[in-house]
Amino acid sequence: MYRAAEPPPLKSLSSKSASVARKAEAPLTSLTSQKVRKNLQHANRSKKMFFLLAETFQALGDSSRIQIVWALSHGELCVGDIADLLQMSQPSVSHHLRTLRNLRLVKVRREGRTSFYSLDDIHIEHLLNEGLDHVEDFLK
Repeated sequence: MYRAAEPPPLKSLSSKSASVARKAEAPLTSLTSQKVRKNLQHANRSKKMFFLLAETFQALGDSSRIQIVWALSHGELCVGDIADLLQMSQPSVSHHLRTLRNLRLVKVRREGRTSFYSLDDIHIEHLLNEGLDHVEDFLK
C-alpha cells in the first residue's frame, strides 16, 4: 500500500514507458510552480496579504466572535442585543466587537449614545456562509 503523498506504482509499463510517463508529468508541475511564482511576484503585497488573511481567520477562529458575526449577518444590532441573543456579558461582546472592528470585519454606526454594529461588507457574509456550508458537509 502507498501513502497519499506518493503517486501510485506504475503497473504494466515497461521501464522506458515509465520514464516517459514521469517526464510527461514534470512539465505540468513546473508550469504550475511557474504560474504560482508569477502570481506571487505580481502581488507585491503578498506577504502582507497572507498575514492579514491569517489574522482574519484567527479572529474568526473564536466561537464567540463567529457567533457575533453570524448574529450580525441577520442585521444591524447594538451591543446589548448581541449580549442578550448570545447570552454573553456586554463587556465580553464589546471586547470581541473591537477585535472584529480592528480587522474591518464589522463596522459601527452611532446614534446618540447607542452603537449599532453590522458586517463591514458582503464578503464577510460570504465567508461565513462558505464556512457554514463546509461544516454542514463535514457533518453529513
